[in-house]
Amino acid sequence: MASGGGDDELEVSNKQVIFKDYVSGFPKESDMYLKTNGTIKLKVPEGSNGLLVKNLYLSCDPYMRNRMKKSTDSLVPGSPIVGFGVAKVVDSGNPKFRKGDLVWGRTGWEEYSLITDVQDLFKIEHTDVPLSYYTGILGMPGLTAYGGFYEVCSPKKGEYVFVSAASGAVGQLVGQFAKLLGCYVVGSAGSKEKVDLLKNKLKFDEAFNYKEESDLDAALKRYFPEGIDIYFENVGGKMLDAVLLNMRTHGRIAVCGMISQYNLEKPEGVYNLTHMIYKRVHMKAFVVFDYYHLYPKFLDLVLPHIAEGNIVYLEDIAEGLESGPAALVGLFSGLNVGKQVVLVAQE
Repeated sequence: MASGGGDDELEVSNKQVIFKDYVSGFPKESDMYLKTNGTIKLKVPEGSNGLLVKNLYLSCDPYMRNRMKKSTDSLVPGSPIVGFGVAKVVDSGNPKFRKGDLVWGRTGWEEYSLITDVQDLFKIEHTDVPLSYYTGILGMPGLTAYGGFYEVCSPKKGEYVFVSAASGAVGQLVGQFAKLLGCYVVGSAGSKEKVDLLKNKLKFDEAFNYKEESDLDAALKRYFPEGIDIYFENVGGKMLDAVLLNMRTHGRIAVCGMISQYNLEKPEGVYNLTHMIYKRVHMKAFVVFDYYHLYPKFLDLVLPHIAEGNIVYLEDIAEGLESGPAALVGLFSGLNVGKQVVLVAQE
């Protein structure tokens, strides 16, 4: 549906996924709702250096749960959900972007978005891969995996690497980076299907279902009898506690996320931190923005591996903006297999 007297005034309908209010406990689909009666002008306001974009793919990511709590970086109740996505420029007030450009970065959960802060938007130059990859392997999760593994962990060939939440958007890449480097890699996941994917499709050396392990310390000793050099942390809680008992001297832990803690009113404590002293373990937290400056270097590494089939990337694509709430909530009960993406529109 469109109205207006000319292209400069063209106004179209704009469906949006609205964040209802701050969330405690596990998020529910009812914490969001689809607004269908909104409209938007397909023109950047006069004097703005922003972009008007048509959203193509939206990214569902665990960190978004933390933005549903009241904090300095919260989502705004009554406004669209905001996250990473892939979009096409409809109109530009910025000299760095032109109409028709494809971009990835933060955008709204809606059909069209006016993006006023373009500082962290990346122009998509390589279109010989699926555009959805820019929500995953070539976007925020890919750069997260790269920065956390190579920059934080400083890996060496032959080291022992453990990845938790290993079939997720970031974990599946960390494991494959480690295998390409010549490391021994084990991943944990939450279902038999995911464990099979890790071993058979993603070529991890071993994988286990943490839900079937009553003693995580014993499970890790089974897979790492000589200990763990590198732990890529996506889970936290009891898993982190068990890992601390199994780290090797001068081991490294990259703290990327702690999905087991996001929905708890009172986070679990960690009890084995003294082992970091005895083993001189280096544990460092990071966020993807720390490594934005390395994005060109990251692409130089990853694009040839994709072209040569050395890296496999699993996606779970939900179709339609209206499927967004269920897709996002499903992350926290492990319903997704691979990177969870929402297809909003074809290019």
